[in-house]
Amino acid sequence: MKRSIGVVLALLLGAAVVVAVVLGNRNDEGPGGGLVTVRGVIGSEKKPFFEDPQVRAAFAKHGLRVEVDTAGSRQIATEVKLDGYAFAFPSSLPAAEKIRKDRGVSAVFSPFYSPMVIATFQPIADLLTKAGLVRDSGHGYPVFDVAKYLDLAAKGTRWDKLPGNTAYPARKRVLLTTTDVRTSNSAAMYLAITSYVANGEDVVNSTAQVTGVARTVAPIFLDQGYSQASSEAPFDDYLVMGSGKTPMVMIYEAQYLSHAFAGDGSIKPGMRLLYPSPTVLSKHTLVPLTADGSRVGKLLTEDPGLRGLAARYGFRTADPAAFTALVAKSGAPAARDLVDVVEPPTYEHLEGLITNIDRLYASGAVPQQGNPGSPGRQEAPEKALEKAPEKTSEGVR
Repeated sequence: MKRSIGVVLALLLGAAVVVAVVLGNRNDEGPGGGLVTVRGVIGSEKKPFFEDPQVRAAFAKHGLRVEVDTAGSRQIATEVKLDGYAFAFPSSLPAAEKIRKDRGVSAVFSPFYSPMVIATFQPIADLLTKAGLVRDSGHGYPVFDVAKYLDLAAKGTRWDKLPGNTAYPARKRVLLTTTDVRTSNSAAMYLAITSYVANGEDVVNSTAQVTGVARTVAPIFLDQGYSQASSEAPFDDYLVMGSGKTPMVMIYEAQYLSHAFAGDGSIKPGMRLLYPSPTVLSKHTLVPLTADGSRVGKLLTEDPGLRGLAARYGFRTADPAAFTALVAKSGAPAARDLVDVVEPPTYEHLEGLITNIDRLYASGAVPQQGNPGSPGRQEAPEKALEKAPEKTSEGVR
């Protein structure tokens, strides 16, 4: 009798465990059920947005629990194994287009975007204005003339040699600080801007153009010396160390505005934004890999609550109301209507530009700008491109 009772109790206990496991893994929608877990891989700059409790709650209202892993846009397109993910969400449209083609996806979502901008300081902006690099756009925001900058940088001009410079007499070259173009999407977007200008105000669209343009713009990357792999690091230097370390840095507009909108004190008086002329938009493009991935993309694009939360993180959306309200409330120096915006090259041509510059890094040739006979000048870029071995770039953000 006791043995029979023990067997029955064991069976009941086993059944209870099975029921608990089944209930714990349920993916039914609705108030009485669990949430559908949707996994995606995203650019790391969007991680704070996806981890925001209000964003999680907004997805939960629609029965979704969105979990994300992070990787660089170029990594997502070329290295990350996407099987098992419901969506891929790089910050680069060229990378998203490669994923879409490779995976045979018919439609993508572009829920928000961020222009590339230059974070600097008022004394630097005044100095660059006197040098003819900065002017008023006529639309209420200052612009940075990329063509004039490339001319100045090609001469190897140093800050302390700018006429009338008493505000920043640093003995280093006038160069924009960027991340490493071999690893970072923000630097790749800067490359898209400079390649457009160096290509005679036209998008690079052929292999022949790739080689010549890469040779022209390589020094503005290589002459910086060490560059960080992710855009957070140089922007943090800008916020903390000031103009002594980083007089001007290429960033996503959203990085600056998210702090300005939050009013967290990190944007100090005297900090300024300049808009490159031309600039490009970093279009955060979600490529759905499953039906649930499509649901995430549609919600990010159409749900007013999620659009408003994206605006809090400095992103621009198809509905500008929330973004405009935050700009007005915070007094952030955001451009209302961007005029001089160009498209980046296709993924293949942008990769070609990066690969050519990568060969210069790999060869150890750091072409110095200025006169060919200047002291310390190393091997010319074209020679390095001829001699350097083939190498594939790796990417993080």
